[in-house]
Amino acid sequence: MSRIEVRTLDCGVRVIMEKIDYVKSAAFGVWVKVGAVCETPANSGVSHFIEHMMFKGTEKRSARQIAEDIDKIGGQMNAFTGKEATCYYVKTIADNLEKGAEVILDMLNNAVFDSREMTKERKVICEEIKMIEDQPDDLAHDTVTELVFKGNPLGKSIIGTPTSLKGISRRVLTEYKEKEYTRDSIVVSVAGNFDEDKFCAFLEDKFVGLAASKPDMKAETVPYKPSFRVLVKDIQQSHICLAAKGIALDDERYYALSLLNSIMGGSMSSRLFQNIREEKGLAYSVFSMNSSYSTDGCFIIYAGVGHDKIEDALGGIEEELEILSKEGVTQDELSMAKEQMKSSYIFGQENVASRMFANGKNLILVDKIFTPDEVVQGIDKVSLEDIDMVKKLICNPAAYTGVAVTDKRIDWKKIWKWQ
Repeated sequence: MSRIEVRTLDCGVRVIMEKIDYVKSAAFGVWVKVGAVCETPANSGVSHFIEHMMFKGTEKRSARQIAEDIDKIGGQMNAFTGKEATCYYVKTIADNLEKGAEVILDMLNNAVFDSREMTKERKVICEEIKMIEDQPDDLAHDTVTELVFKGNPLGKSIIGTPTSLKGISRRVLTEYKEKEYTRDSIVVSVAGNFDEDKFCAFLEDKFVGLAASKPDMKAETVPYKPSFRVLVKDIQQSHICLAAKGIALDDERYYALSLLNSIMGGSMSSRLFQNIREEKGLAYSVFSMNSSYSTDGCFIIYAGVGHDKIEDALGGIEEELEILSKEGVTQDELSMAKEQMKSSYIFGQENVASRMFANGKNLILVDKIFTPDEVVQGIDKVSLEDIDMVKKLICNPAAYTGVAVTDKRIDWKKIWKWQ
């Protein structure tokens, strides 16, 4: 059995805890509500830069000592930066939870942001940018997301650019961290076998050095308008991404759109996979995905195809969108998607880190807790009528933005007639 509880420390930091008595491990994560959406063009990538620099040494630990102290307890430590949040986490055996958490908290409170280390890490991130540009599928996904949310905070780049990184000095880094890493913007998420009272007592004084709060971010939004882009690369395969606006994380239609995504392109039995790959033989990889954020979302279709097969693949995608529009989905398809989605969720529930991630993300972004029973019930109650309602979001070809990473210029007006 497991139970989820949220407590607020005296300092104002919220702690979401999922006690799981039958496991012998635990995962600890500090979630900070800061990411690309908080940045400006001048400091683009600063949230991600800070995440990197947290591992480069504190007042009492060198970068090597940080790594060694986690290795000494057999832990696994990492971090990631997203559009809306940054997370620092460690997974350990249950007896070493506090030792692992102490390393993360030392980084959070006492990172030194050494200027020499910043110079080296800036180069590392520039290499990371080059790596993304050399991976055309990632480049296509990043570009289509930026286009769908163009003019809106979610359209901002997480990693930044070499130019913006060059302008991020130690002063810029430290001032941004002091402004954004506040107690009201932090959620601690813990999952596994641990004593809730003891762990909260351990945490109580660990955030007092941070500012209490920061102003609510108010951002203007720009109406969505489909657009198209071609990126020419010397590559052996073309990569296509189509994206339409979706829904937010806490939208009541979330489960319906997630199930529709599964039916359209979420598995080997999905419509896009069967049509584009199995029947037409146009792609090795073809799928769809539903990306939801706290305020918005997008639905993406991806296919990696031969350079001379772009138009054929887009035609196959168009076929499936038209069938969805006219015929909807069958009860058998919906039932199968439900079983797939529930299985995937339950598999994830068997990992304490997955539980920590889900709980922390939901609490910091939408201020909600979703118990396992609620998630399964939410999936089960989706009806064909619900699917018919959400299909309108994705079945209109004219609603899509398109990106192609390919070996030569192509004319979107000729290959995607709906623009």
